[in-house]
Amino acid sequence: MSTRTAEAAEAEAAVRGSRAGVFWRYWTASTVSRLGDQVTAVALPLVAVVTLHASAIQVGLITAAAYVAWLLLGLPAGVLVQRLPLRGIQVTTDLVRGAAVASVPLAAALGMLGLAQLIVVALLVGFANVLFDVGNSTFLPSIVAKAQLTSRNSLISGSIAGTELAGPSLGGVLVQLAGGSAAMLLDAVSYLVSAALLRSLPRAEQAEPSPAAQRPGLLGQVGEGWRFVARHPVIRPCVAGATAVNIVYGGLMPLTPVFLVRALDAPATVVGALMATGGIGSVIGASLTPRLVARIGSGRALCWSAVVASAFALLLPLAGSGWAMLVFALGSAGFYGGVVVTAIVTRTHRQTRTPPELLSRVMATARFVSWSTIPVGALAAGAAAAAFGPRTALLLLALASVASPAILLASPIRRMRDLA
Repeated sequence: MSTRTAEAAEAEAAVRGSRAGVFWRYWTASTVSRLGDQVTAVALPLVAVVTLHASAIQVGLITAAAYVAWLLLGLPAGVLVQRLPLRGIQVTTDLVRGAAVASVPLAAALGMLGLAQLIVVALLVGFANVLFDVGNSTFLPSIVAKAQLTSRNSLISGSIAGTELAGPSLGGVLVQLAGGSAAMLLDAVSYLVSAALLRSLPRAEQAEPSPAAQRPGLLGQVGEGWRFVARHPVIRPCVAGATAVNIVYGGLMPLTPVFLVRALDAPATVVGALMATGGIGSVIGASLTPRLVARIGSGRALCWSAVVASAFALLLPLAGSGWAMLVFALGSAGFYGGVVVTAIVTRTHRQTRTPPELLSRVMATARFVSWSTIPVGALAAGAAAAAFGPRTALLLLALASVASPAILLASPIRRMRDLA
């Protein structure tokens, strides 16, 4: 090997090592922050119920406050992320979330905590989450080579599933030992740790915005992202499929514990274990995605994982008491595992195929459209359970899951080995 070739190889290895170090700081920041989120997901409603003796409707207001952010800010978030420094947005939103969450134990210690503050905290955290999530997904392609995006997205999805498994349990233990308000301090600290790690990352490379005189207004820029998604032959059906599956996901959130307790008469410990099987399936799906994509192609992996998720969803209403509860565990793990594969493949495709100047707006549009159906699914499942019972409602949800693979198989993706 010549000296020049050796020097080039060393330089390339140094770049790869530098990128890897940046990614691991990014991953650590995201994972720590999401773990704190899961703790607060348990602690915040418990503070409302135990400390403030809130009613079910009042607790529902706190939960709904987080979704309001996506409805109001979901589309403009893409424009804001493009106009502002990515790293600065992520650090700022971490600090805002940390301050908002820390205000709860502080107010509780001073005897000033009220329901209105909890709703405001949920709103602030929700709005910051929107900007952070859009910025985070836009930032990743600037620190990871295109060839590694699938594996890195798989790792991130697996980490999210892991925090969803560990976070609620950790939150429950902390609430039991220290109380709900004190447990939220962990989330506040997690945001500070995340902000410090993100602050150490290099500035992300962003597409140069057009001069203000040539740039359309806010609605015009939002429209550009919307039109790109609506006209793209691959991204459009992917977003439509994700929207359909999120209706099912939204319905499963409130319906699963009701079904397990009232239809299967499962004790609380078993309910927790069965609900955790979704996270286990997500971890398995995330770990298998890179190999699956490499072996059969991203297009086929997307379609087959959607079909598999729907097939396993049909097992959920067939579960019974005793050992027959394992049918629910199998269905839950398979459904969430399949959904995670589709999410990783479609997110990677958007990150690699969207022009850099549109990426933040496309990511925001895709999330706004698909995530806005989660509360719709929750309300529909609740109404169906009240009218027909939890098992019938779960059956209707399982049948609705067929819509996602049907959308993908009716699109040009059906004929693609790889999404292009």
